[in-house]
Amino acid sequence: MDVLGVKVSVTNPQEALRTIAHWIETRQKTYVCIAPVSTIVDCQSDAEYLQIINGAGMTTPDGMPLVWLGKLKGIKSLERTYGPDLMVALCGLSQGKGYRHYFYGGTTKTNELLLTKLKERFPQLIIAGAYAPPFLSMRDREEEHVLAAINQAQPDILWVGLGSPKQDYWMANHRDKLDVPVMIGIGAAFDFIAGTKPQAPVWMRTSGLEWFFRFCCEPKRLWKRYLVGNPKFLYLLCREALSNKRKVSCS
Repeated sequence: MDVLGVKVSVTNPQEALRTIAHWIETRQKTYVCIAPVSTIVDCQSDAEYLQIINGAGMTTPDGMPLVWLGKLKGIKSLERTYGPDLMVALCGLSQGKGYRHYFYGGTTKTNELLLTKLKERFPQLIIAGAYAPPFLSMRDREEEHVLAAINQAQPDILWVGLGSPKQDYWMANHRDKLDVPVMIGIGAAFDFIAGTKPQAPVWMRTSGLEWFFRFCCEPKRLWKRYLVGNPKFLYLLCREALSNKRKVSCS
């Protein structure tokens, strides 16, 4: 599905699980981007980022507006594929398949809590390792010894929790140096599952109001993403619709 030039995968949680499992079994090397509305907006002013997102093996619809847009286009199978839920579902699936997980991102404290909670919920989950990196700028390359440690751990899934767009740049920039079938940029899922940040209640996540909950929790950090980005997204959609209407009228 094309959304302002961004290729959003027509998928749902069940289909995403099947696709990722297939990539692992066939030892393909790819990455998954979890795309909320802010990702679509960021791509409009960053050609390199647009290329990275469109180069992903899968770009999941992580925001309800993207799901609603798909429904308007007649795509009935499209469902919100929410990062934290995808992590939990993949960890559950992995217990029976023996998939190995590596967690890159977050803080040492967050990762300790995250791994404890995942092991409590999924006792047979294989955790190959975890690493909380120091601050990196958007295009910084990871140190070779860190990449070597990840490869030595032999993960099947590498969870990258740096936040967007940084995690998407990181996956694209390091894919060729990592022997990992699937990397998944998971954003705030580390914090949500670890319990270090509050997660919006289900009714807000399914009604398109999660953005308001997150803004109220972190207004200084997220005001621009939501109070500027959301209106910009609507404006760009309306502009594109009017442009397409004029083209039809002139043809």
